Amino acid sequence: MFEERLEALSQMMAEHMAMPFPPGFRGLDIEGQSMVLLDADAYGYASSALKGPLDEQRRAGLLRLTAVLDTVLPAIDDEYATTYYTRVRDMVVLAAEIEALRGK
Repeated sequence: MFEERLEALSQMMAEHMAMPFPPGFRGLDIEGQSMVLLDADAYGYASSALKGPLDEQRRAGLLRLTAVLDTVLPAIDDEYATTYYTRVRDMVVLAAEIEALRGK
């Protein structure tokens, strides 16, 4: 089960990298969040989760990102960007699930 989740996260990250960044979202802040930095942070944390256990600070970062995405998503008024950032949120949630499984 753990290995399947790692593989799913790897696949999700590859699919994410293949998606173009939403037009008009570079330099855009929503709910006080830079959309470029939010995307980059999410990918970085997910990438770290693939490589091995995260330290306490990074585990907390995954939880923070999930909360931020939960705040930002309803404020996005673009269908493609909503799809894009929903996938970003799914990636972060899966990375957090992997970390929780590591702790068991």
